[in-house]
Amino acid sequence: MTNIVFACISPHPPIILPSVGSPKDRAKVKKTIESLESLGKKLKKSEPGSIIISSPHPDWGFGVPLYFLAKDFKGEMKQHLIDLEPPQFYFEEGKKVYKELEEKKKYALIASGDMSHCLKEEGPYGFHPDGPKFDKALIGFLKKKDIKNFLKLDDYYPEAGECGLRPFCFLLGILEAAGLDWQPEILSYEGPFGVGYLVANLKVANEKL
Repeated sequence: MTNIVFACISPHPPIILPSVGSPKDRAKVKKTIESLESLGKKLKKSEPGSIIISSPHPDWGFGVPLYFLAKDFKGEMKQHLIDLEPPQFYFEEGKKVYKELEEKKKYALIASGDMSHCLKEEGPYGFHPDGPKFDKALIGFLKKKDIKNFLKLDDYYPEAGECGLRPFCFLLGILEAAGLDWQPEILSYEGPFGVGYLVANLKVANEKL
């Protein structure tokens, strides 16, 4: 029986934290916050002994998702900092990590990253047509479980200005190596500030409903 009991994709904008974002700003990402809170309940119910979280940012990249998903978690935490190697590299790294997991321990996986930062002129990187195209394609490939094209998104839309593709590929590599029957469930997608925020539950076969 597999030892992975939970897997998800989470955005990590500090603005969704009550200590950072104003009530007005947080209202604009209400779906994102609600989706993360619902995932937090699922993670807790899955009772993992260890959480594996991957992100390109060492601070808010880990802190923001964990605030919503595992605020009171007392188990082991393994943080994987993602750099700028190609997506395929992190997919293979995920496979290697799976081989090192302990058989008797239950694991939760969190891939922390934002989608394109180029969705609007007033966004952090301005607007680029690759931005919305990247976000739409990533969600489409994820829904179809089209890993081959998912791994090529960087080639298809090189100017998307995203930071989530590589941690997402790392998570998919773990799931691939585990041979799990996972099903993608898109909980929300928003981009009111020019950055795409995707929340997705990658439901594993043994997940408690």
